[in-house]
Amino acid sequence: MKTAISVPDDVFARVDRFARRNKISRSAVFAAAAAEYVQHHQRKGVTERLNELYTKENSSLDPVLSKLQLTSLSSETW
Repeated sequence: MKTAISVPDDVFARVDRFARRNKISRSAVFAAAAAEYVQHHQRKGVTERLNELYTKENSSLDPVLSKLQLTSLSSETW
């Protein structure tokens, strides 16, 4: 898909030099950079959403289940 974007002159110049040195198109550089940026921020979003959830919800172990686990461990031989 074609699109038009605006970037600062210094960023464009650095991308242009990088693309020429590596014999790839500027479009390929911008597409790879955008894909990496989105992937990084999507992972960050998952962590942030989980952190938000666990600040609102009780994530501690149910006391009955905790007692059952402790009781079952005492009869085990290691």
